[in-house]
Amino acid sequence: MVAVPLGIVGGIPAAYEFIINHWSQFLHHLWTHIKLVPVAELLAILVAVPLGIAATRFPRGKSTIQGFGNTAQTIPTLAIIFLMLPITGIGFVTAVTGLFVYALLPILTNTIAGIEGVEEGVIEAARGMGMTDRDILRKIQLPLAIPVIFAGIRTSSVIGVGTAYLAFFVGGGGLGTWVLQGIKLYQMEMAIAGAIPGAVLAITLDSGFALIERHVGGDTLHSEDLATG
Repeated sequence: MVAVPLGIVGGIPAAYEFIINHWSQFLHHLWTHIKLVPVAELLAILVAVPLGIAATRFPRGKSTIQGFGNTAQTIPTLAIIFLMLPITGIGFVTAVTGLFVYALLPILTNTIAGIEGVEEGVIEAARGMGMTDRDILRKIQLPLAIPVIFAGIRTSSVIGVGTAYLAFFVGGGGLGTWVLQGIKLYQMEMAIAGAIPGAVLAITLDSGFALIERHVGGDTLHSEDLATG
């Protein structure tokens, strides 16, 4: 006889009890899930931000760089993960690779938009002060673009929390282990116990980034005042 799946609300008490009864497993899956996202995001930042800067400095290569980002976003994360299997094998590295590739586009797009969005008058004022193009990029454009770039990182990170559930398919662990095993075994309390912490993690991460983003946005006013005198 197949058990009747519990509703999300009705299943929360059972999911809570499941977490308490499997506390050490929960901490392990949660910690693995948390590790996957920042590692992938850091790699994406290290690649996407320089590429975005390069796209604004070399217009001929801009379409190629944007095409690379669009292609990375178009390929499903699960497909990327399985394509990497023959190279990196089963485990954490393969899962991180899939998340990394999927995280590139929001950061790349926002880096380009942030730098190109700096008003021409601000740039001309900086040139009038004797700044070189490199100085303008380092002291004016990048500081003013930081809120936009950070918004891309924020979007990418929150998406990454959800995408990280796919790590289970290649032995990467994470909360997806309970979700997918719970669905497979018709143990909805297990599935909900894996799903709800991920939702809470995404909301918490988004709220934290929003606070930092507002703080960073205020700090950029100093750079603009410096350029405009």
